[in-house]
Amino acid sequence: MQLREVIEKAWADRDLLKHAATQEAVREVVSQLDQGKLRVAEPVGDAWKVNEWIKKAVILYFPIQHMEVIEVGPFEFHDKIALKKNYKELGVRVVPHAIARHGSYVSRGVILMPSYVNIGAYVDEGTMVDTWATVGSCAQVGKNVHLSGGVGLGGVLEPVQAAPVIIEDNVFVGSRCIVVEGVRVGREAVLGANVVLTASSKIIDVTGSEPVEYKGYVPSQSVVIPGTIPKKFAAGEYQVPCALIIGKRKESTDKKTSLNDALRENNVSV
Repeated sequence: MQLREVIEKAWADRDLLKHAATQEAVREVVSQLDQGKLRVAEPVGDAWKVNEWIKKAVILYFPIQHMEVIEVGPFEFHDKIALKKNYKELGVRVVPHAIARHGSYVSRGVILMPSYVNIGAYVDEGTMVDTWATVGSCAQVGKNVHLSGGVGLGGVLEPVQAAPVIIEDNVFVGSRCIVVEGVRVGREAVLGANVVLTASSKIIDVTGSEPVEYKGYVPSQSVVIPGTIPKKFAAGEYQVPCALIIGKRKESTDKKTSLNDALRENNVSV
């Protein structure tokens, strides 16, 4: 509560950032994000709560940091934010050239292939971040998630009340999927290759006799593929992208078997 009070005051009056105590509080929040003691968003029952004051601390972190040269072997970087360290102690496998910034949390058992995890992000245990996947600022990724090659999870810092991208436990995200603008993917869902989800994307369940439409949320255990729907413009009618829910992932204690069944039964490519 003391940290929150300091952050809220500094947010209202940026001159307070000149004070050592304020800078110390901001850096403490980012340090606790790095350790997973604080989260930008957290589950509360079946919903998610956004901790706006923590996002404010991340934003305030940038102006108090100074540009520095970071040398990693033959590589040189020039930035305000340090890279994560001590992966062996953290129990994280990191393949060159994977990068995670200080202020992101990467849990034990996570595998980072050559990929990128930005400040404020949370990656829970057992998750695979595959080659060239990006976990944007403040994105929340659950346990045992697979982010396939080239997946892009969008980052969000402002507006501070905006929800980050949320990928819940045991989700499989297929190659080259894009999930942005605070979209939430429910537990055990499967996104086929090239699915693009934004806050305005129509997510249409076509498994019943009538379509059921969602926006900003993929229900748990859904199997999703890219689709198109007709839309009328002044110049005529054209097909625009959407996402189609074509089935449900089966309840199973063996998630890998369940995933393979979902892909095979619904002809989903990943």
